[in-house]
Amino acid sequence: MADKTRYSDDELNEFKEIINAKLKTAREESNFLQSQLSDRAENQDAKLKGLDDGIGTAETERLNTLTARQEKYIKHLENALIRIQNNVYGVCRETGKLISKERLKVVPHATLSIDAKKSRKGGR
Repeated sequence: MADKTRYSDDELNEFKEIINAKLKTAREESNFLQSQLSDRAENQDAKLKGLDDGIGTAETERLNTLTARQEKYIKHLENALIRIQNNVYGVCRETGKLISKERLKVVPHATLSIDAKKSRKGGR
């Protein structure tokens, strides 16, 4: 029997549920971070009393970094949903083989199999 070239519709629906749950959580976290940034920008008195402005600036930069990282993660999850729609979800973009279910359950936005990921690191 030949190797599977794609996941079944039932499997894709299972992955879709996982991704949607992670997407919901990621959007909630992003909204929280953005509200923290907004609060800091609107309320200059929100700085911790007794601490110099450098700490406030560092905290704002940290929030900006976390927000950007969260938005990037959301985009990866949304792209995974598009791959599900197009029936190409779970296919390694380097080897063309299916990425293991175990990997996709942990990292549902993965586009590389473990082997492809390892070979990339080894080649650098």
